[in-house]
Amino acid sequence: QSSCQTGSLEEIWTDQGDLIGSGRDRKPNALVQVAVIDPREQYLVSHACTEIVEGSRDPLFLTGVTFPPEYPASPETLVKLTVYDVRDKARDNVSKPLSVSFLGSATFSVSDLLRSKDDQLTLNLRSSDGVLAVGTVLVSRVNMGEMEEGDVDHITADVQQAQKCTLVCESSQATPNDKDNSPLTVFKNPVCKVYKFQTVDSKWMLVREQMEECTLSFSIPRQLLHLYIQEDMRRIQELRDLGELSPHWDNLRKEVIGRYGQVIAAYQETLAELNKITGPSFKPSCSKAQRYLEFIPINLHTQRMRVTCPRQTDAFYDVITVGAPAAHFQGFKGGGLQRLLSRHEAEKKSTAYQCIYYSPEHTAKAQEVLHSVGHLQPLISGLADQLLQAAQQHSMAGLREALKTLAGKTEQFVHALKDELVKSALLALHAAQPSYVTKNQNQTLPGHQGHSHQDHPSPSQRGQQGQSPPQNPGHSPGQPSATDSPVVVCNNVDGGSQTAPIREDGQTPLKRQDSIPWDWREQLCPLVVRLKECVAEVVVRARRAMTFVLLQEAACSIPQGLFLKQRRDVVFSQALAALACGFVMRLYAGMEDKGFLRQLHLVGLVAQFESLLSTYSEEIGMLEDMEVGISDLHRVAFKITQAKTDDPCDLQPVVIGRREHYTVEVPLPRLAFQMLPHEIKEGKALQVYPVLFNVGINEQQTIADRFGDISLQERINQRNFEILDSYYKSLSLPCFQTRTDLKDLLGTLGQNVVTKKRKNVEILWLAGTICRRLNGIRFTSCKSAKDRTSMSVTLEQCALLRDEHQLNKDYFIRALDCMRSRLTQGEVVCQWDSDPEAACSVAENKPASRHFYPIALLLVSSHLLVVWLILSLVFLLAKYQ
Repeated sequence: QSSCQTGSLEEIWTDQGDLIGSGRDRKPNALVQVAVIDPREQYLVSHACTEIVEGSRDPLFLTGVTFPPEYPASPETLVKLTVYDVRDKARDNVSKPLSVSFLGSATFSVSDLLRSKDDQLTLNLRSSDGVLAVGTVLVSRVNMGEMEEGDVDHITADVQQAQKCTLVCESSQATPNDKDNSPLTVFKNPVCKVYKFQTVDSKWMLVREQMEECTLSFSIPRQLLHLYIQEDMRRIQELRDLGELSPHWDNLRKEVIGRYGQVIAAYQETLAELNKITGPSFKPSCSKAQRYLEFIPINLHTQRMRVTCPRQTDAFYDVITVGAPAAHFQGFKGGGLQRLLSRHEAEKKSTAYQCIYYSPEHTAKAQEVLHSVGHLQPLISGLADQLLQAAQQHSMAGLREALKTLAGKTEQFVHALKDELVKSALLALHAAQPSYVTKNQNQTLPGHQGHSHQDHPSPSQRGQQGQSPPQNPGHSPGQPSATDSPVVVCNNVDGGSQTAPIREDGQTPLKRQDSIPWDWREQLCPLVVRLKECVAEVVVRARRAMTFVLLQEAACSIPQGLFLKQRRDVVFSQALAALACGFVMRLYAGMEDKGFLRQLHLVGLVAQFESLLSTYSEEIGMLEDMEVGISDLHRVAFKITQAKTDDPCDLQPVVIGRREHYTVEVPLPRLAFQMLPHEIKEGKALQVYPVLFNVGINEQQTIADRFGDISLQERINQRNFEILDSYYKSLSLPCFQTRTDLKDLLGTLGQNVVTKKRKNVEILWLAGTICRRLNGIRFTSCKSAKDRTSMSVTLEQCALLRDEHQLNKDYFIRALDCMRSRLTQGEVVCQWDSDPEAACSVAENKPASRHFYPIALLLVSSHLLVVWLILSLVFLLAKYQ
């Protein structure tokens, strides 16, 4: 079987008959190499290979080969099929190239196949001199998505129908691979493989695997770096806007500003290097420790399996593969983020002698207040202008609506400032000013050290005493309360006037008359001006107070705190790039599914990350990094927008926001955007619920199970099961709540996450199944998204074929081996000279070590490992004795 695309999608299936082996009585292990000859250039290019079919003179190949859409083929293009006999497939040295012998070859043109009857060609395999016939090859052309029901050995399709198909996807259903509906600016460089497998009723199913790169691997980190730089530069400006501080606090401020400057410089340098990169849209695993690429996810790819069965609708199964989001460049000697953050928080409490200690909750609240007041101030100002405009237009309804909205926003503004943290921070900031320090020193009693004011101890003293900021401070001298409502202040300006005051309860102030007097605007104008001035003054004081809180947090954590922030930025960048890729793919796959779109805007989507990291050695640090990075994704929301144009630049997702909350705007073409529900088109934020399940499966996990600590893995699985279960309970849609299978699966998963069992891969199976049935986004990760990841994905795909599409049990292992085959277009190397029987070396078509370990091996592998360690130790002692 092989596949070709020449202006229309084609699958070419090859079956050999009456092959003559290289030995007299030996049946050949057949392998077909597909090569292409350009008639104009007259050179041959090796393109792909099938799997090896052992011990058969009539081999039936299951593996397909696809040509990329941009492949320069024409009707005159020649395709050469060369059949080899792999003579020593079973050998001990797997690193040694296989020795193969030439059996025969056949050549045909694309036009021959297009004009053939029933889309089939029967060709004779010729020997090296072209005289002897050494067998036959049957080439069949089919089209995915238009499969006819036929007998066991025959698959066909209509040529005219095939020519109507797009280069990448043949189905008329809207999918991420459709030419007209796909995000071509996001996914690129597809690599396709096709297979045919037999079902239990002796029919044939066609299976297509398509892997693509994602441009978001680089575009999301670039945008995040730009946002990081902007946010840190704003923080520096806010610190400078604190005004004059006492020498102690001024020195701390200078040190913090210097540290922020170093971070900004490093981020700017990294961003400049990333902007220079061209070429592939992914970071290979060999580059995971490069400094300038540390924000880029490792091997981020999309994987789609499409299944076509006779008289059935095509099915699609998607998964995103990515290396574990972790700070590989910074290393894991001290552990990962989870451990480092816990250790750092404990150290901050014990070393907060030069500043006030604020808890992470306090600093998060300070950042929230900063964002709230900055967001509400322009809204209140705009609503106040609308109020004046409504009064000028003598619009009673407009005036009532403006007052109601203004009351709501001012209530939010007041609520944001009523927190005790704001009051205590205002007092602390007042105490850090030079005027307060001088006054305090003048009032110091003889025999006492400075900073010993009885009523208001200085921030230095509170830090030395390990105390938190005061919770109930009075008003500082000359400092009005930061939580005075601007509405109340404005009401008190002209308390006795006959004009209606602006009320906090949102009720209409027009009590005395139902019409608007001619001078109403003139009477409102002073109140509105005073309101704006009050809001501006309160915003300035609140911003300075909250900035002072953040100054304490940064001063207490220098330099380790900023290093941890950089590490967290790195991990989050990788995780967000993967999440954005998965969201875009899932969105395009569900554009015609009304139930999915309703679920998307009512509840949100679950994003399930499957991790195969071990809890041993440096992979513990990776898992700790990954846990924090995936957890931080709960700060991300998505918003669907309509693209300005269909230009590729206008269709790229855009990230906006700050570290505490990011929004990813996904632009859609106009026609696709019009298909969305009203709520989504109105800009409703779409939530994503990230969950992480980890089960280590390699040899290192065997050591951890026997001699190490797996509590990290157990805690992660239990905590994320609670999140997944909570998400399911929040689904009020009847299509989910009435399904008993989901409840049963969740119950079984809950039992497994608390069961003490080594390498309990059942957790991963259950979590993946639940995610698919909840219309979620699936991710699979290991250290580099290579061996263990591909092992998991291929096993899951074959299990789906077995459970959902009745794959014949006799074909399960063959299907698994085909998908895990290492042979690619460049791994058959031969000298195309006058002697094609010359020595050729072929990389063995042997499944990589990507299987989940069989149960029997799991039981004995730890013992074998101990024996190996003992023997190795004996060997080393004997060698160096």
